[in-house]
Amino acid sequence: MKPFQIHLPGPPRHIVYPKHQAGHIGKQAGHLGSQAFYPGRQHDYLVPPAGTAGIPVQNQPGRPAGVPWMPAPPPPLNCPPGLEYLSQIDMILIHQQIELLEVLFSFESSNVYEIKNSFGQRIYFAAEDTNFCIRNCCGRSRPFTLRITDNVGREVITLERPLRCNCCCCPCCLQEIEIQAPPGVPVGYVTQNWHPCLTKFTIKNQKREDVLKISGPCIMCSCIAGVDFEITSLDEQIVVGRISKHWSGFLREAFTDADNFGIQFPRDLDVKMKAVMIGACFLIDYMFFERTR
Repeated sequence: MKPFQIHLPGPPRHIVYPKHQAGHIGKQAGHLGSQAFYPGRQHDYLVPPAGTAGIPVQNQPGRPAGVPWMPAPPPPLNCPPGLEYLSQIDMILIHQQIELLEVLFSFESSNVYEIKNSFGQRIYFAAEDTNFCIRNCCGRSRPFTLRITDNVGREVITLERPLRCNCCCCPCCLQEIEIQAPPGVPVGYVTQNWHPCLTKFTIKNQKREDVLKISGPCIMCSCIAGVDFEITSLDEQIVVGRISKHWSGFLREAFTDADNFGIQFPRDLDVKMKAVMIGACFLIDYMFFERTR
């Protein structure tokens, strides 16, 4: 006969509820969706879903907090240091920061930009390196060095624009910008092509061989709408990307020259050519959308 046993109720079990993952942020803050860039047009490249490169990380030391940085993906073969961030994206957003001195005193200060991916994560910072006299005397025609740095402050891209005449009636001295990655090593050039009415540029590689064309509108006005510059093949029959000046609102457009741009390109495009397209965007900004004082 088995002994009689009494089972007394013990302490309740401790239930552990799962916590949210550290990288979970719900809806991506900077995701624009397909309607933000040219709905219904052909040759558009859709924004990729968030993958390994779409998970935000903590802000890096020494940089402003509030917006996550894009984590660095594995660098492709023969990729210049710092350009691995461009290997897994097909869209870039460039936001110029508003300078209070420009608004209050109409003095042209050095331009500063944030470069982000389609999810709103920072990729680079860009800062103009010029002096006060050049900025306020030469205006939009001024030569400049634009230094683009990554999340640890390392300069990964340098843009060099020489002093040229910014007049369409002078075809002998057209605009040009050199793109270096890393600094001191040219990876490409963007040169202006003379045309009596339209805006034309040629994208060249490090050997100055023609690779792509850029075509813009005849009238450069962004006061009520955006402006598109199509990136095409050399015969201008195939659209492979687009540089777009976004309308920033009436007050921002009227009282500042802080501009917003978007760049679209194929995901599998060489990272060096993606860097050259960034340089083309900055050249377009200075030529057509920088306010004259």
